[in-house]
Amino acid sequence: MHAGVALLPDARPVALLTRHSIRVAADGQGFASYKLPLTEIGRALAEAWGAHICASTGREFRACLSSPIQRCIDTALHMLEGSQRCAELAAEIIETALLVEPGSFVLDASRLGPMFRQYGALKFMNAFLAREMEGVKEPAQGALDILELLYNNLPKQGDSFLLAVSHDTILAAFLAIMHDENWVDPENWPQMMEGVFLWFEGDNFQESHVHWIWRGVKNSRTVLSFYDVLVDTEE
Repeated sequence: MHAGVALLPDARPVALLTRHSIRVAADGQGFASYKLPLTEIGRALAEAWGAHICASTGREFRACLSSPIQRCIDTALHMLEGSQRCAELAAEIIETALLVEPGSFVLDASRLGPMFRQYGALKFMNAFLAREMEGVKEPAQGALDILELLYNNLPKQGDSFLLAVSHDTILAAFLAIMHDENWVDPENWPQMMEGVFLWFEGDNFQESHVHWIWRGVKNSRTVLSFYDVLVDTEE
């Protein structure tokens, strides 16, 4: 993440789409209930990271999105507190289903929940990317929905961040689709408090270019390229 900070553009608003901070450990099966809270270390890490990226870039958090799950909301609150923007933005955190499941990529949770528990997160993710299941969005459509959410909520000021807090499965799927990959390896799985920086060039969403930095590497592509994938899939 530190390497990514050094590559951010000047005078352009940037979205930070991040996994929540460190939570209480999951049960023996490895399934993380949505009720699991942040740990004390997780709260301290979120606050310190929020303070660092704002101080080191000269930017401020001016907008905030979050999964409605409490550990994501708490991550946002602590990052805002670290950046000294908590009082101004805490009441304006927009909770959205596009940053949690069902919502981002899964449409039929009642049908796919048992499959998720049977497969585990990584196997489920790779089956989704390989288009081996029903009850989900076309992967490119899910990525487009998230990109448009970020685009529409970016602040206007160039020296600003949009903070968007989500979950590992959403980030893993989103990044695989952004990189045109249909497989996620364990080493590429997003860690807690790890995120991707994104920004756009263009006066409207469909005709814009999206740029992103993941693990210190900058990438870019046109938003239209995702629509092209959808057309090819339909054909």
